Amino acid sequence: MTAKAIKHEKSIACRSQLRAIHDTLELINGKWKISVIASLSFLGKCRFMELQREVDGVGAKMLSQVLKELEENQLINRQVFDTKPVTVEYSLTDYGRTLQRVINEMAEWGANHRKKILE
Repeated sequence: MTAKAIKHEKSIACRSQLRAIHDTLELINGKWKISVIASLSFLGKCRFMELQREVDGVGAKMLSQVLKELEENQLINRQVFDTKPVTVEYSLTDYGRTLQRVINEMAEWGANHRKKILE
């Protein structure tokens, strides 16, 4: 294989990887999505108010929007119970749990970065 062909193959692989990274970031981008996913990862099932308390600073309207987007992307389950008043619980789907490794790696990298910068 020629050097030009190798470079072309690497370019295609790079573009493919960048597209996948862009798609991932587009899905989890936003101030609150990672916090919601991480909270559900650590706590398991949560009700709306529990999540709002856990994700410090998020308003009810914004949390509702984030939960809707995460549900639309099949990352969380929304289970409604027929109680008075109605009870709603949120949890990660199996697919949503596939992000746990990514979030753990991000948390570890962030902690190491913070330590490095503050030295």
